[in-house]
Amino acid sequence: MLQPARQYYTPEEYLWLEARAIYKSEYFDGEIYAMAGGSPNHGQVAVNIIGELHSLFKGKTCRVLNSDSRVGVQSNRFYTYPDVSVVCGSLEFVEGRTDTIINPIVIIEVLSPSTRSYDRGLKFERYRAISSLQAYVVIDSERIFIEFFRKIEDGNWLLETLTEFTSNLKLKMVEAELPLSAIYDKVEFENQS
Repeated sequence: MLQPARQYYTPEEYLWLEARAIYKSEYFDGEIYAMAGGSPNHGQVAVNIIGELHSLFKGKTCRVLNSDSRVGVQSNRFYTYPDVSVVCGSLEFVEGRTDTIINPIVIIEVLSPSTRSYDRGLKFERYRAISSLQAYVVIDSERIFIEFFRKIEDGNWLLETLTEFTSNLKLKMVEAELPLSAIYDKVEFENQS
């Protein structure tokens, strides 16, 4: 059986199409992928984090951005919409644009069953090419489980895993500490004992 030929796009074509689209898409090495919506738990976790960080950043130079803010990684032809990103200081954009950020310090992805492997693997690999990035956090929306990757001085990444409701996610690079009880506030887990 013949497979249809794949359509490849330049980053410029993707950005032009995305500016006119009625839904968000991710760009990866010449291909465009529609992004799916999340579950109520996924949305609740993202809102909780954004609310906590917004409160902590009042009067400071850091700002928290939601999944409407596109991040571009030009060196590896990757454009996506993280669930949460943090920028400190001025926003920097892809050259000639004002809608694609290139300087996040922290990126947070809330895991869904369909994106779990991708967010923890290939997506993190692409994000690591962002020179400003100092922390990558993946948060499970179906159980209390957070993987916190922190860039250390030699350029490697250190992993800390948080699984206790009484723990705190310590984002020292942006002077923020988030209790897991706040991150998971109002999240309803299916298989609670």
